[in-house]
Amino acid sequence: MRIVVGISGGIAAYKAVGVVRALVLAGHDVHVVPTAAALRFVGRPTLEAISRNPVETDLYEGVAEVRHVALGQSADLIVIAPATANTLAKLAAGLADDLLGTTVLASAAPLVVAPAMHTEMWEHAATQANVRTLESRGVLLVGPVSGQLTGKDAGAGRMAEPADIVAAALDAAVRANPQLDRTIDAAAPRGLDGKRVLVTAGGTREPLDPVRFLGNASSGRQGVALAEAARDRGADVVLVAAHLEVQPPAGVEVVSVRTAEELLAAVRREAAAADVVIMAAAVADWRPASVADGKLKKRELGETFTVELVRTPDVLATIAAERSRPGQVVVGFAAETEPDPGRLLALGREKIAAKGADFLVLNEVGHDLVFGKPETAVTVLNAAGDVVGSAGGDKRSVADAILDLVVPA
Repeated sequence: MRIVVGISGGIAAYKAVGVVRALVLAGHDVHVVPTAAALRFVGRPTLEAISRNPVETDLYEGVAEVRHVALGQSADLIVIAPATANTLAKLAAGLADDLLGTTVLASAAPLVVAPAMHTEMWEHAATQANVRTLESRGVLLVGPVSGQLTGKDAGAGRMAEPADIVAAALDAAVRANPQLDRTIDAAAPRGLDGKRVLVTAGGTREPLDPVRFLGNASSGRQGVALAEAARDRGADVVLVAAHLEVQPPAGVEVVSVRTAEELLAAVRREAAAADVVIMAAAVADWRPASVADGKLKKRELGETFTVELVRTPDVLATIAAERSRPGQVVVGFAAETEPDPGRLLALGREKIAAKGADFLVLNEVGHDLVFGKPETAVTVLNAAGDVVGSAGGDKRSVADAILDLVVPA
């Protein structure tokens, strides 16, 4: 695809380099259009080196080729990251006093915007009115998210992570033009053409009463990234999703589940036709022995309340044991809180021996690690317990590394 990445002048502009890099590595033709203010934060040489294309900002450059409209006319997708409050206002008003403004107005391509600003600016009535205007025109906003801002400030207004922006933007392009579905990542290996891949993602929830449940902190990002990566390699993908915090990728079949029992039933059904099964979901190991029909009242239960738990089915071990499809590859995930690398590896070896999977993706988790975070680090073991590889970085790049190891082209 031909993609225009607009960058406006905020401190988050440095993160736009990650957006450009991810799109280029995915095989897209990326043209960066920074505002004059953006170049105060990120230099033109950096943007040209990362995008592999010249960077212009002046309306009067390339006049002979009518560059101020040519970029927009030829774009399949426009992404603006970061988008400051000023940029949102200009977009809402339809102003075109710079190259980015004319590019947007001259384009019929999907427009994806990643706002970034201080909390007070984001929450201001004028900004919110501009956001509503843009959304009413079909503009997709990604973020902002809550987190650390400039200096000591924290709150809503932090730019979404590059991997999340890229995933949302590419999905928007596919939804606007389904013909892009199988050309969304032309540079990716195509070793899964004609294969069916089953991926589980998210975290199961085991109900205690109609409003409470036992669950976990999984966002589903890694499983969604794996489904997206498998799709881009030509696979027919089904995603069994449990309470995702991110949008599933376009072009994959989605089966929604809630509990471990529902996940097992769905995976059993879908695995019969799958060449590869990747169990990335965080499945609850325990569930309440009984589920109350109505909301449990604390005034009736007193100061302490004991819940009896029973084991849920071991989905990975069950699927590995029941597989009947010749050559089917089963990949499990293991999230451990063990900080010692040697002990972590030993736990992984114990687990793959017990589960019967072909590969196990092992990662360390904790209160501030992996779950819900845009980046991760994994070690992959084979059935013999040998380390076959490791990877770290954003979850899409880790997904590609995992596929390289478990289903090489």
